[in-house]
Amino acid sequence: MDASVELVKHLLQSVVNLYATVPKGHPSTRILGNERLGTGVVVDASGLLLTVNYVVMGAGTIEVSFQKGRRVKAELVAQDFDVGIALLRVKRQGLHAVTLASAAVERGDEVMVLASTGAQERRVAGGLVTYVGEFEAYWEYLLDRGIVASAGNPGFGGGGLFGLDGEMRGVVSLSLNEMARSSLSIPVDVYRTHAEELLRYGRPVSRPRRAWLGVFAHALEEGVIVAGVVPDGPGDRGGLEEGDLIVSLNAEEVSSRRELYLSLWRHEPGEKLTVGVMRESKLRRCEVTGGDRAYFFRQL
Repeated sequence: MDASVELVKHLLQSVVNLYATVPKGHPSTRILGNERLGTGVVVDASGLLLTVNYVVMGAGTIEVSFQKGRRVKAELVAQDFDVGIALLRVKRQGLHAVTLASAAVERGDEVMVLASTGAQERRVAGGLVTYVGEFEAYWEYLLDRGIVASAGNPGFGGGGLFGLDGEMRGVVSLSLNEMARSSLSIPVDVYRTHAEELLRYGRPVSRPRRAWLGVFAHALEEGVIVAGVVPDGPGDRGGLEEGDLIVSLNAEEVSSRRELYLSLWRHEPGEKLTVGVMRESKLRRCEVTGGDRAYFFRQL
């Protein structure tokens, strides 16, 4: 990594540590726990912070620690459950805001990841962009243009992916493989495109609402297997069970996880869905009412 020490020091002024506490009754605590650590990045000097949604989802309180030891409370301003970003606000003026990149990131670009590891601790890792394109995952997630980099996430999720020019390219979401030291980032374009909607409505409103099953779907050669269901989620209430092989949605064949997601997202929350599954070598049909993920995981 050829970034200067001075550039890294300058950018670190915009990287904050997050500590979120979530009420035990919130449905996300079963998966993510009720105390969460994360990273945020200042994207507006008036006090706006960008991070990943899973860190603050359901949070009752969010504490932000700046590099020089200041600690303040933050309010949750907006959430995008489809792509997984969240926007926070702190009552601080004159913060060091990053510059969001206007050019799209490309494979082979040199990048660095900046993240927090504690209230005042920050770390940086360098590498190359190794993949830009569709990224799908088991929690009903498909990103049109995910960024995979050989720069592993050196800290908590929500940090910034930066080019060597100091401009922010993405929000770091996950460490994909500890051995390979790779990370997934959500492009800042997603935030920029919907920034006005997020600030005004607390969510993107121009994107069609997506029906949600509440399952953890693993892709196999045979098709899509239900590896788990969200307790009391729409799939659970509709009779889907762990081990079910999903073969159809509304009588249309489903042969891949991507196909399942795209077919599901042609429907909105509240619509009736018929999910065909193979269970114990028998074809069964589960009647599921499409859920609203954002409503299910809303703040209590």
